[in-house]
Amino acid sequence: MPMPSRSSVEDFYAALPAEQQEHLRGIESVCAAALPKAEEVLHWNQPAFVQDGKRVLMIQAFAKHASLRFPPRWFATVADEVKAAGYPVGAGFIKLHFDKPLPTELLTRLVSGRLEDFEATDGQW
Repeated sequence: MPMPSRSSVEDFYAALPAEQQEHLRGIESVCAAALPKAEEVLHWNQPAFVQDGKRVLMIQAFAKHASLRFPPRWFATVADEVKAAGYPVGAGFIKLHFDKPLPTELLTRLVSGRLEDFEATDGQW
């Protein structure tokens, strides 16, 4: 069943169960710190960070995990590092299970790397 439409980023987070909310707020915090010029908005009913009107990355919530989503072409360059750290990956995302602590150092490196890519490619997704 699809998630009901949310009216704002705050509404999105407030509607999550406590376990999910804690995890996603942690991801949000890492993103906000590493993307000081970006704004958090809703894209496709999920939080996304945008800069200069262009999406930098997205946060997604699922029943048992969260995902931090990047452009697949960029994420392919770091996917082996993420897998080596023990986290499942897909085409453009790292899967972060709610029953495991957040890898904040890894996430910070990923978000910072995406920002470098974003600036080098003029926001290309």
